[in-house]
Amino acid sequence: MSDEVRGWLSPKAVAAEAGVSQEFDLSQCVREPIHLLGGVQSYGALVAARLHDGLVDTVSRNTGEVLGRAAEELVGRPVAEVIGDEQWALARESTEAAGLSEGPSDGPAASGVLSLALESDGQARLFDVTVHRVDELLVLEFEPRAAAGPFVFQNFYPRVRRALHRLQGAADVIECCAAAVREVQALTGYDRVVAYRFDGPDGPGQVIAEARNEGREPWLGLWFPASDIPPQARRLYARNWIRVIGDVDDRTVGLLPELREGTGEPLDLSGSILRTVSGYHLEYLRNIGVASSMSVSLLHDGELWGLIACHGDEPTRLTPEVRAACEFFGIALSLQLTAVAEREQADELSGYRRALATLLARLTSQAPDTLMHPDSGLAGLLHADGALLLRGRGTETLTTGAPLPAGLPGLLERLAGRSPVGEVWSTDRVPETLGLDPLDAQEQGLPAGLLFLPFNRDGDLLAWWRRERPAPREWAADPARPVRTGPGGERLTPRGSAAVHRATVRGRSLPWTPAQRVVAGELWREMSGLLSRQMAELEARNTELARTNEDLDSFAHAAAHDLKEPLRGISNAAAFIVEDAGGELDTTSLRRLTTVRRLAERMDGLLDSLLHFSRLGQVGLERELLSLDEVVDDALLVAGDRLAEQGVTLVRPAPLPHLRADRERLREVLENLFVNAAKYAADEGAGERRVWVEAVPVVPPGAEDGREVTAVAVRDNGIGIPPAQHEDVVQLFRRLHRREERGGGSGVGLAVVKRIVERHGGRLWLESPATAPDGSRPPGGGPGTAVWFTLGGADAPSG
Repeated sequence: MSDEVRGWLSPKAVAAEAGVSQEFDLSQCVREPIHLLGGVQSYGALVAARLHDGLVDTVSRNTGEVLGRAAEELVGRPVAEVIGDEQWALARESTEAAGLSEGPSDGPAASGVLSLALESDGQARLFDVTVHRVDELLVLEFEPRAAAGPFVFQNFYPRVRRALHRLQGAADVIECCAAAVREVQALTGYDRVVAYRFDGPDGPGQVIAEARNEGREPWLGLWFPASDIPPQARRLYARNWIRVIGDVDDRTVGLLPELREGTGEPLDLSGSILRTVSGYHLEYLRNIGVASSMSVSLLHDGELWGLIACHGDEPTRLTPEVRAACEFFGIALSLQLTAVAEREQADELSGYRRALATLLARLTSQAPDTLMHPDSGLAGLLHADGALLLRGRGTETLTTGAPLPAGLPGLLERLAGRSPVGEVWSTDRVPETLGLDPLDAQEQGLPAGLLFLPFNRDGDLLAWWRRERPAPREWAADPARPVRTGPGGERLTPRGSAAVHRATVRGRSLPWTPAQRVVAGELWREMSGLLSRQMAELEARNTELARTNEDLDSFAHAAAHDLKEPLRGISNAAAFIVEDAGGELDTTSLRRLTTVRRLAERMDGLLDSLLHFSRLGQVGLERELLSLDEVVDDALLVAGDRLAEQGVTLVRPAPLPHLRADRERLREVLENLFVNAAKYAADEGAGERRVWVEAVPVVPPGAEDGREVTAVAVRDNGIGIPPAQHEDVVQLFRRLHRREERGGGSGVGLAVVKRIVERHGGRLWLESPATAPDGSRPPGGGPGTAVWFTLGGADAPSG
């Protein structure tokens, strides 16, 4: 860089430019494997030995300077040659005491700390040794002690205890963090200590508490771009309670060997205290005028919640004693923050439960529909702008609260599969979840916030939604341009209040709190219990109805059977009287006896019909795959003569499909419908008489799911049936004409057809005037009647 250019750059920018020799590639920063950088900070040395045989596997190249043994001499040699058998045994025991005997885990890493004395150049040197495990290796990190004396827990515990007592008096998270940063600054002496809270696992962070020395610009309230702490760094923060960088200008010491045999990668330093620092992060620190730093992780439920970030103006080496104090403090603070958050959540949840109890008290037996009443309070339960009940996979939509966003029902159908029955799904940033620009989401009629849970597997779903709440933020740097182009190429932009960038966050609603998610789940459990009770009551009523119907069938069968014998006796007695009188009866008496015989015969026919009708409810079905054409041919063997007598022609516009049904019962259905077509054919002179049989896909009237099924239609061009009488004609013993008209009959045919169809799990409906599937009217004749029926599981044609 030229002196002229250097002259007009700020000292921060000059330091940042000097930190790296190439342009800053933010995408490379995000991809960088920072746990595999293959080096350590130079103030200490690293030795990794195999647990099973104690041989050294990997060392840092500065062991000669720090431990008095050249790196090349150590690899492959017993580690006991460096620290002795007794110290090696202590190191192994320390990992077991720290809970590392089973190797690393996904949670925060633990480490053991030893104080060892080693001989170097005839002098005893004291080292603090931090021990952790990586797979089959035990990693020892040696730091020369700055002062004499072993590592003693009692030296730092009183300070931490006093600090923890101060934390316990905090009323909320902000107050707790404010107390924490003051105590950490007192423990460490750093020039600035901030508490930094993340906005979601991958989001930016905000400084919510700060302790700083005089002369340093304030950062309190500022937001920092998410790219400042990339994903791989967040994963390491979640695994390690503490991370220390003693000097940003420290030279990195490489490892020997550079790549491990078998893996082809450098030693994994995820749990290392001495792990070297990414060049990108060093530039970041130089950019903000930091010479040394420490970060203490704050976890909530195992997830990274935030950080305590410490910055020093000068290089700073923290002893293991102080690091242990800060680590212990970070653990305690995480627990305290969790306790404070749980206390706040408990108070919030208590209020929501009272509101829920009030809402449930208003419900009637028509729930969950009652929830959608304007006065139900459902939307206000979760402080939402509106609520939505989706029934039957979107076939019915009920809303309460503000007008429904146009795109919400479609959005719920897309997202419904993301949450199992009874589990809450929520987001306060719908556009971001869908990968949409906030303005595009608004144009599509989408809300900014959504919380929903499926009631059941039938597609019933309850949802709450919220409008966008634009939120102004002050950023320490433009989040859209975390790097800038300067004379030295692209570099990180400065951070701090001097570079504040004000922007408004769009596409977000107020966040859904854990208490709101809990109370939504409790509402589902209450509603599920209510619906289960309703279903149990309905099932009990259906069982009782089925038993009643069975009793009625049995009674009808028994009554019909038992009545037939007396009727035969009455008919025979009347016949014997006429025969014995031998012509001596007067005309009136003969006419009356003839009427008795005729009525007895009619009653016998009705009883036969009743017997047959009752048997239909008792005889099992034998379903099989049938050719509907063949069954039509069978039915014509019985009904064909009646059609021929009336001059009715049967027409099949197309080959009929195969259906799964009981052959005898399906034949009986067609026989009855063909006979009716003959009985009620158009009057003579009205044109050619016809009956059509066809099977077409239709949506049955009143079908809630709107699904097409294959229905069979027997359609004629006869005299028709007035729509007002469609319900009557399918009842038992109901006729539209007098008994002696239109070929007579008992009025049982259509009732039998309806019963057989329903036994198959299907539906029957009438249409008059009859129309063809294409909407055309049958030629000639009268208005006609179309009898449609489905057969349940056989609705779809096959074969």
